[in-house]
Parts: sequence; structure tokens; C-alpha cells
Amino acid sequence: MKQVLLKYLTRYTSLNEEEKQAVLDEIPIQAYKKGTVLLRQGDVPTACYFVLKGCVRQFSIDEEGRERTSNFYTEEQAVAIFNHHKPDKSSEYTFTCLEDCVAVVGKLETEQDMYARYTPLQSMTRRMIEENFGQMQEEFAAFIASTPENRFKTLAAKRPQLINRVPQHQLASYLGMTPESLSRIKRRVHQDKI
Repeated sequence: MKQVLLKYLTRYTSLNEEEKQAVLDEIPIQAYKKGTVLLRQGDVPTACYFVLKGCVRQFSIDEEGRERTSNFYTEEQAVAIFNHHKPDKSSEYTFTCLEDCVAVVGKLETEQDMYARYTPLQSMTRRMIEENFGQMQEEFAAFIASTPENRFKTLAAKRPQLINRVPQHQLASYLGMTPESLSRIKRRVHQDKI
């Protein structure tokens, strides 16, 4: 599992081999069972995660008590909560493991110490965040401009593993439609391929 993290250290930093090994030895990797809640909506985050194995769902509960899925994080994706702009620093989202997961756990209380000891880590983090943010901007713009069927087709092209990996009602919420609409779209898309 640490090989995945090593790949990112090599790609995004100028750390030498000894420094890379020191970082790998110091950063904790944790296994989580399916159903584990990493953070609850309203709580203040104390860690960020980098998924090595598994799937983490991001969702919120609206004022009417409905769950709204806003993202799924799978292998080699960072689960980070950017809420420094909020006075109380609480999370707008709940993050829960949809499968057994293995993740790098970055404790926010030790983050600055790690950056001070291994300065290239800060630029690595920034570059990863910039890439993720750019992708999210593109995906959000495309999502807003597309029909529900096109949203599904885009998901099928870019993240096909999610279609059979997450419950349909959560996938439908993520795509901004009802489970029934998703079923009809999946059927129509499948028939178009025949």
C-alpha cells in the first residue's frame, strides 16, 4: 500500500530516497471497516485522508432530513475538508466508508510540523489540491450544463467502477436524479449499445 504513496512522493516532490522513506515510515496508514464514519456533518475535522483502497462517500443531510451525496472518493483520491473560512470550522459533510478501506491518515495537528521537516510535502499537497480543484471545476461546469442522461454517460466514461460499486440510490443522488430515473437511463443507455 505504501507503494502508492511513494509514487506520489516521487511524482510531486524533490525529496531524496532517505527523506521519502522517513515520510513513509512516519505517515500512518489505517484500515477502516465498511460503514465506518470518518467525519460527521457538524463535527470539526482532525484529519484528512488519502484513499489507498476502498470507497468513501461524501454526503450531507438537508433541512428536510434528506441525504444528498456530493462525491465518492476511491483509490488514489484525497478526502480533504476545506472549511477554514467557517468561524466554527465544522464540516458541511459526513464521510463514510462504503467498503472496507485503507487510507493514509494526515493528522491536521501535526501537518505544520511535517511541512517544516519536509518542505517539499507542502508543494506536493498544493499541487495535488490544484489538480483536484481543476478537475472538480470542470466536472461541476459539465454537470450543470448536462442532461441527466449525459451525466450518467459521463460518469460511465470517467468513473465506470462507481456504477456497480455504490448503491443505486446514492449514485442517483450524486447525479441529481431519482433512483427510478437512473434505472430508466441505465436501461436506455444499455439498449442503445445493443
